[in-house]
Amino acid sequence: MFVNTGEELVDICRKEGVSIGEYTLFQEVESSGRTKEKAINRMRNSLKVMKEAAEYGMTHEVVSVSGLIGKDAVKLYKYASRGNTLCGDFLVKAMARALSSAEVNAAMGKIVAAPTAGSCGILPAVIITAGEKLNKTEDELIKALFTASGVGILIAKNATMAGAEGGCQAECGSAAAMGAAAVVEIMGGTPQMALDAAAIVIKNILGLVCDPIAGLVEVPCAKRNIAGAVSALSTADLVMSGVKSRIPFDDCVEAMYRVGKQLPCELRETALGGLATTKKGIELKLHVEGSL
Repeated sequence: MFVNTGEELVDICRKEGVSIGEYTLFQEVESSGRTKEKAINRMRNSLKVMKEAAEYGMTHEVVSVSGLIGKDAVKLYKYASRGNTLCGDFLVKAMARALSSAEVNAAMGKIVAAPTAGSCGILPAVIITAGEKLNKTEDELIKALFTASGVGILIAKNATMAGAEGGCQAECGSAAAMGAAAVVEIMGGTPQMALDAAAIVIKNILGLVCDPIAGLVEVPCAKRNIAGAVSALSTADLVMSGVKSRIPFDDCVEAMYRVGKQLPCELRETALGGLATTKKGIELKLHVEGSL
């Protein structure tokens, strides 16, 4: 059975001399009854879908069913290709990939909900772009996804990943934490460093509300995927430089859960507060209702 806390995870990885990704794969084989090869191939298929969703919107002008979002991933990708960005083409390309998946999702395309549909752009953007930069193989990216899965399991066990229960911190926050931990491991970081990265991401996104315009997972959700991807990648570098989290991962997860419970229902995916009830938010809602 998978461990219950980050502290236990670091301890068992240290004792067994394995990474979070390796431990998670072992537990998947044990709990599912699948062979190691089958478990890896299932994750390989998930990676394939992630890649397709992360790339499609960068070369095709994808528009959501409601018309609220679309064609922005193309703009970002073209901007990155010109080579005169402020943040560099690496980061801007990651942003484009995150937005691409979000646009594909809103257009009813195929994505991997990792961990949710609303946050589906973060993990692919982070893993694929980091892997590209670091010249990692597909097998190494699959291992990184197992690392992300392990961190996600702990968050799901001790908090929530549902925006309706914990706000967007539970969706985009969890996805970014999973991505940061995964990148740290493929960069050679230890399990403790990976959880430090996850903890820092959670701290930085703590309290983020879920306030979708017209109740759709589009605005501001798509752009929050961009922010989550940037947070994950920048935090990975932070931790690899030697910076640690003063608040442990387990404490951060617990805090995220408590904060989510303290959010009023208006700020938990009901579209009854936040940006959804601004003048423009209401205007967009009425437009969508009139066009569908």
